[in-house]
Amino acid sequence: MKNMSIDSLLLPFQRFGVHLGLERINTLLTKLANPHHDVPIIHVGGSNGKGSVCAYLSSILMEAGYKVGRYTSPHLIDWTERICLNNKPIPKLYLREILLSIQDLILNDEDLPTQFEVITAAALTYFKQEKVDIIVMEVGLGGRLDATNICQAPLATVITSISLEHCQNLGPTITDIAREKSGIFKPNCPVVIGEVPHEAKDIFTSQINTLNCPSVWVQSATLTQHNSAIYKDIEYPLSLSGEVQLSNSAISIEVIKILKQKGWNIPINCIKDGIQKTSWRGRLEWLNWQSISLLVDGAHNPDAARQLRNYINNLNKSIQSITWIIGIINTKEHDKIFKELLRDNETLYLVPVPEHDNIEPKNLLSSIINSCVRLREIRVEKTLDSALKLTTNKRSNDNLVVLCGSLYLVGYLLKTIEYPNSKL
Repeated sequence: MKNMSIDSLLLPFQRFGVHLGLERINTLLTKLANPHHDVPIIHVGGSNGKGSVCAYLSSILMEAGYKVGRYTSPHLIDWTERICLNNKPIPKLYLREILLSIQDLILNDEDLPTQFEVITAAALTYFKQEKVDIIVMEVGLGGRLDATNICQAPLATVITSISLEHCQNLGPTITDIAREKSGIFKPNCPVVIGEVPHEAKDIFTSQINTLNCPSVWVQSATLTQHNSAIYKDIEYPLSLSGEVQLSNSAISIEVIKILKQKGWNIPINCIKDGIQKTSWRGRLEWLNWQSISLLVDGAHNPDAARQLRNYINNLNKSIQSITWIIGIINTKEHDKIFKELLRDNETLYLVPVPEHDNIEPKNLLSSIINSCVRLREIRVEKTLDSALKLTTNKRSNDNLVVLCGSLYLVGYLLKTIEYPNSKL
């Protein structure tokens, strides 16, 4: 048992799938002596931008000398990425030991926790053991019934953005989704909210008033002539790509201002340096695969797809053609994603998302046809490897190759690049 891999230890809990609710996680955390009660938490929710905001906050706090636990999802290559201490993933040995101890605790439970609940409990246990100063915690799915919604008095609660996502779990409208995400607000605890649709703003305002939450509604930073960003009185260089980072960085600054008001020592230079040093993989990231330059991004929902398309539209005008490699898992709104991404005369290779419950590429064809986009070429490929090899025939300075549709697909590519013995 002690030699089992982390994947093997977590696999038995995968069969429970998405099963929202707080009873199981609270029961498990009680058995673990409630590790979340001993550490201050920043709770980050929203549709897109959660990971980037968590990365900014962690980097800034580290620059200020704090010991920072960061919990995010999903991972790209390895489970340990989800649980970071000062940006370093938890050692596999530590995670394995914690998972084994959790297994022992729940051995006789009738209602076993889900995989996400187990890894959440493992993260909180690790952060308590390491005596972190603060935890930056990303919501997994929704908010109200998400396993991370166990902190009763967060230092700050964040909503980065709102768009249609996970409709099968959260509801079919923006209002439904906003209501679920506002479930992370806590009485008298500060709330920081990015730019959101009007119907979401109404829901958030109502919840803020009910719970008497101090609130900050954030407008995006602006670009300067020197291509840095400026938000209110702070000018800083951005290391992450995309216009959306003007919003994500501004949100992070407002959260830091709340901490400063509470007595945390975070000088302005730490804010600037922290933002500049922030990295967040798999989002508008440029990679090389066998001498091919690739732009990779999750673009796993319509709003994220729109952001990716806007980024591409603002790239070098010498780009004459685009080759898309797209794989989408079952839960995603593929028709709307295609509508945001694809334009006439572009090339599309549809691929499966390895090791995940994905939409069969051939079943995506009807969505392409219905989108009324007249593609130059469309192919269904059995593997990511075969699709990538096709792009070698299109190697030129004016052809852009983009891989997107799922963070799991991006992670699979990263794994093969960083661990060459892996098979595509």
